[in-house]
Amino acid sequence: SENLDALDKVFEYAATRFPHRDCLGTREVVSEEDEHQANGKVFKKVVLGEYRWLSYEEVLTAASRLGSGLAALGQRPKHNVAIFCETRAEWVVAAQACFMYNFPLVTLYSTLGGPAIAHGLNETQVTHIFTSRELLETRLKAILYEVPRLQHIIVVDDTPTSWPGYPRGISVHNMASVQKLGARPENASRERKRPLPSDIAVIMYTSGSTGIPKGVVISHGNIIAGITGMAERIPNLSEEDTYIGYLPLAHVLELSAELVCVSHGCRIGYSSPQTLADQSTKIKKGSKGDTSALRPTLMAAVPEIMDRIYKNVMTKVEEMNCVQRTLFTLAYNYKLEQLAKGNSTPLCDRLVFGKVRSLLGGRTRVLLSGGAPLSAATQRFMNVCFCCPVAQGYGLTETCGAGTISEMWDYSTGRVGGPLVCCEIKLKDWLEGGYRKTDKPHPRGEILIGGPNVTMGYYKNEARNQEDFFADESGQRWFCTGDVGEFHADGCLKIIDRKKDLVKLQAGEYVSLGKVESMLKNCPLVDNICAYANSDETYVIGFVVPNQKQLLALAGQYGIRGPCEELCGSKAMEELVLKVITETALAVQLERFETPRKICLSPDPWTPETGLVTDAFKLKRKELKTRYQDDIERMYGGK
Repeated sequence: SENLDALDKVFEYAATRFPHRDCLGTREVVSEEDEHQANGKVFKKVVLGEYRWLSYEEVLTAASRLGSGLAALGQRPKHNVAIFCETRAEWVVAAQACFMYNFPLVTLYSTLGGPAIAHGLNETQVTHIFTSRELLETRLKAILYEVPRLQHIIVVDDTPTSWPGYPRGISVHNMASVQKLGARPENASRERKRPLPSDIAVIMYTSGSTGIPKGVVISHGNIIAGITGMAERIPNLSEEDTYIGYLPLAHVLELSAELVCVSHGCRIGYSSPQTLADQSTKIKKGSKGDTSALRPTLMAAVPEIMDRIYKNVMTKVEEMNCVQRTLFTLAYNYKLEQLAKGNSTPLCDRLVFGKVRSLLGGRTRVLLSGGAPLSAATQRFMNVCFCCPVAQGYGLTETCGAGTISEMWDYSTGRVGGPLVCCEIKLKDWLEGGYRKTDKPHPRGEILIGGPNVTMGYYKNEARNQEDFFADESGQRWFCTGDVGEFHADGCLKIIDRKKDLVKLQAGEYVSLGKVESMLKNCPLVDNICAYANSDETYVIGFVVPNQKQLLALAGQYGIRGPCEELCGSKAMEELVLKVITETALAVQLERFETPRKICLSPDPWTPETGLVTDAFKLKRKELKTRYQDDIERMYGGK
């Protein structure tokens, strides 16, 4: 192939190889209705039709016209354009338009709050922004006066053409009209300046678990290095593959995965967490969820979503009759043994696991997991029941999402694989945490990633760049991840700790909060947990989101009645849950000082909307601390 050194060339090359193949697909909405629940709540339910596809050629034309239209609206090369939008086909069309015309694309999570959005838009000085009608009305409209430079808002939906009630100096367009403008001969014939590999492709704001979001500056060359490394670990990737896109495209894992797909001629069907499966919250009973309609072969999932599938299936297993349950358990254990020996189990797969497999459409051949560590139990379950390997990856926005991906046939749990072809990894002693390269049996230390995928740094933040990035003698860039890992004899990496999560107790013991949490998440009672420790106290405490079903069952065993909210406020239930958690802690060999001595229960799950976790479901410790301040005082005050 010719030298595909920038993203515009990569997509143009794909469009010449696969002009008439399906590229991006969206389901049409057949009907929407409100479903009234017994408790008075109203749920919106949808019935969705078949996927409608744009071919590679059509996407290229749409992107080219959109870029030309943006230029006609005064957007200049190397000046930033923002996108603040849910994951959908138009997101990728807008991104490709920006890549073609060398407009750096500023990405913002669609769940960010007003101040964070205003900060990102002002810092990058954008004048043009892509958004959806819903986000414009619910999030963006309220902060327009705080973003004085903004001039053009491009709405990606098919929406009305006139938008009354917007501040002076702001024009609202819909995407189709900007494409029309770009298709006019006098605009379409204008010469475009191609991006260089060193030019900025994306400025990606990370939903940092601490403080103001930081913009990570990613070049065309960085993304190409990253997706080359990733593609190399996915066996037999071809134009026969179908990928389902539903995670936030403003997240490096999803953007990279989708760019891997379009560079190989795969098709991407769009979805959302609320419409993913037949059982999903927005799908009307009896109608098809997106996985059933699309039947994808590739899928990325954050552990949060896989944990949910695991718990749902296990609940169904508990509800089976005795014979079915015994059969499932026998088949499960038999298959685990066979996998360890490298054998396949076609009969079990067909008779027992076919049903589970069909939850994701029945054709999944690789599941990619990233964003957070996957618990061993969930990883084993996915390997067994979905009859396809789970590739665990490790990477950061700062390394363009690339770092390691486990080999498909590696069924050991908890490891993230060896370095991708685009980078190298080394460990650096971290004495305070007690980790050294000379540790036996495995060398341990802070993980450093070096290579062409290491990004250009944080936008307008020289101080942080000096701290977190450096170049070595040969000029190669490195990023200091703040994660602690160990290397195994076969060259695979295991993430074992995080520098920022270390707290020193009063007696001098170091507690890694992240480690405590990932160990205790194995407890079926625990849907989510945040460990907390004050340095002037002698013990750890925890905030726990209990699994409702398990909590009600536990209460029932002790004859305690009441709805979930009430149980969570009950002293007796706190004690009972703590007892179960302490048993888990013993079983997974946590030290006594690492085990929470007191807990409080939260009836409401932590979602990005609550502001207590990031879009990748990582805990925001500061926000959680504020939220549970009264409980902290109670748990430490012995009241």
